[in-house]
Amino acid sequence: MVHNFNSGPSILPKVVYEQAAQAIADFNGTGLSILELGHRTSHFQAVMDEAVALVKELMQLDANKEVLFLHGGASTQFFQVPFNLLPQGKKAAYLDCGMWGTKAIKDAKLYGDVQVLGSSKDKNYTYIPNNYTVDADAVYCHITSNNTVEGTQQHEWPDTQVPLISDMSSDILSRQLDFNRFGLIYAGAQKNIGAAGVNLVVVDKNMLGHNDRSMPPMLDYRQHIANGSMLNTPPVFAVYVCMLTLRWLKEMGGIAAIEPINQAKADLLYQALDRLPVFTPTVAKEDRSLMNAVWIMEDATLEALFLEQCKKEGMIGIKGHRSVGGFRASMYNAMPLSSVQALVQLMEHFAHTHG
Repeated sequence: MVHNFNSGPSILPKVVYEQAAQAIADFNGTGLSILELGHRTSHFQAVMDEAVALVKELMQLDANKEVLFLHGGASTQFFQVPFNLLPQGKKAAYLDCGMWGTKAIKDAKLYGDVQVLGSSKDKNYTYIPNNYTVDADAVYCHITSNNTVEGTQQHEWPDTQVPLISDMSSDILSRQLDFNRFGLIYAGAQKNIGAAGVNLVVVDKNMLGHNDRSMPPMLDYRQHIANGSMLNTPPVFAVYVCMLTLRWLKEMGGIAAIEPINQAKADLLYQALDRLPVFTPTVAKEDRSLMNAVWIMEDATLEALFLEQCKKEGMIGIKGHRSVGGFRASMYNAMPLSSVQALVQLMEHFAHTHG
């Protein structure tokens, strides 16, 4: 059996890829593959409509929130957010908690002044800064809710009256939040809501239209809203897989049902990491991610042997990101508890043998 701990593209529910595979051969009895389905047809319009409706339902969004499925991963939003929302001569506030936040800050500086609220770079991004103040004249405050590479997660939100923007790529729809408190949310689909190639954006339409910057239509959120995410040909198959995954989550009972499962998976793994001295978790306990657990080994000479054992037992994607090293287990919504149990059993056996 294969246990898929990849950080992204990552695990999907079995029913989703089974249905997606069927649609490649024949989409809903049309005799056409989803791969050749016209995006202007009523068939695909129904897919897009259901995907948008499911996001609104699962997030319990207010009427002023617009849902978009756009090309590219979350990295495109590093520049599209400030391009739309940060007028020339104005300031935006950013929290630097890891690789993706750093890249977002770099892109935002191309369009305006950036207030870096705080950074955890001093300790290799192993914690979330919390002692900072957002300037009242900032246009918005940008955070990364979950840091996939470093294994930290935002468990408390900035106390600010300015609009809150969040990159939620690696923990979107994994825990209950008041999603309406955010001015804009974006997330690459390939971790929790679908296949690579599409980017979910949820934006408060009242934030748009206050920027006098000339914008190409493809970078203008308002144009995408007006055209129902079909300003040009959308990534049809990727949107379809998102729709199937969102439908699966709804049938599971929604975010309220998946959150305790995610908590149970994380608790099981972190308890093992804390009690087995051969392994050393690197993140401050209060900032540990429920989605991406990272750790190193007390004896680095055992790392290759542990990876080999993981490979033999079908544990895929355990090796840590090249910038961090060590190990990482990604436990997204579709990850079954049984896979985490299998990993913990392997770790216990390894610790008993080599500890």
